[in-house]
Amino acid sequence: MKAPGRGKEIDNIMEDKILMGHGSGGKLMNDLINGLIKDKFGPCSLQLDDSAVLPIGSNNIAFTTDTFTITPIFFPGGDIGELAVNGTVNDLAVMGAVPLYISSGFILEEGFPIADLEKVMDSMRKAAQYAGVQIVTGDTKVVEKGKADKIFINTSGIGLLKSGVQRQDIETGDLILINGTIGDHGISVMAQRNNFSFSSRLLSDCAALNLLIAAVLEKAPGAVKFMRDPTRGGVASVLNELVHHRPFSARLIEEKLPVKDEVNGVCDILGIDPLYAANEGKVIMVVKKEKAAAIVDVMRTVKEGEEAGIIGEISETYPGKVFVETGVGGKRMLPLLIEEQLPRIC
Repeated sequence: MKAPGRGKEIDNIMEDKILMGHGSGGKLMNDLINGLIKDKFGPCSLQLDDSAVLPIGSNNIAFTTDTFTITPIFFPGGDIGELAVNGTVNDLAVMGAVPLYISSGFILEEGFPIADLEKVMDSMRKAAQYAGVQIVTGDTKVVEKGKADKIFINTSGIGLLKSGVQRQDIETGDLILINGTIGDHGISVMAQRNNFSFSSRLLSDCAALNLLIAAVLEKAPGAVKFMRDPTRGGVASVLNELVHHRPFSARLIEEKLPVKDEVNGVCDILGIDPLYAANEGKVIMVVKKEKAAAIVDVMRTVKEGEEAGIIGEISETYPGKVFVETGVGGKRMLPLLIEEQLPRIC
C-alpha cells in the first residue's frame, strides 16, 4: 500500500531501500515486520510481541532482544546504558514475566573514550541492581572510526512467567491506564538535540517497570488483560496495534491525558504530538472496568506509578481506530504514522 501524499519516485525508493521510518514503530516498520521479516523467518515460529513466550521443561519463559542506538548517548535523566537495561526489563515485565538475566553486546566506534564507556557500564550495573536482574553474558566489537556513532548496545533478556499470568480477550468497556506523564523521554531528548534552554527541567522517564507491574499483578490478579510499554511511536502507536482489525476502538479522553507543560511546549515548537513520542518508563494497561480504580491505587504506591491514572476506554465507536475525545466534545483521530517523528530516540 502506498503512503498518502507521496510521489511515485519516493514510493519506488520505499520498495527497495531501508528508510529511517522502518525503525520508527509506525506503519513502515509494521509493514517491514509483517511482510519481509515474517516471510523470511516464518510466521509460525516468529512471535511479534514484546517478548517470545517459550516452554522450558515444566515452565514458560519470556525471551526478548533489543538494540539501542540513541543519540546523544547521555541525555537528561539517563544514558544509553540505563536505557538498554530498563528497556529489556520492561519488555519482559509487560508479558507478566519476572526478569532474571540479561546479555550485553557492545558495538564501539574506534576512538570512543574509555571514561564514557565506564559511565555507561556503571549505569547498566546500577539499573540491573535496582531491577533485580543479572547481566550474565555479552560480546564486544569495535569498528573503524566513522563506521558507527560512538556506541550501540544490544541486550537480550530472559524472564520466568508466573503461573496464571496471561493476556486475555479485550472487551468494550475495559479501561485504559497509564502510570504517569506521556512523552517525557522522546521530548527531553529532542529538546537537548535542539538546545532548548527553557526545557532544562524536562527529564527522560527512563525506568524499570517490573516492580510496579509485579505489585499490580499481586494485588489485582486476573484484572489486567493487556500490557505494553509505549516506546517508539508512543501511546498512539501501541493502541493502534492493539485495535487493528478488531471490532473495537481505543477512546482517549483529552482532559485525562497527563502531559507536562514542558513537553507540550517543545511539541508545539517542533510540530510533534506527544501521543506519538517515545516513553521509556511507562506502561499502558487495559484492565477490567471494575478493577481499574484499585489498580491505579496500587500503582501510586510505587515510585514509578505516583502519577498513574485512567486515560480512556475500549469503545464500540470507530472499530479498529484510535481517537481522542476533546474537552468540547469533538473527536480527533490518531492514525498509525507512516514515518518517524523522532529518529534515534532509543
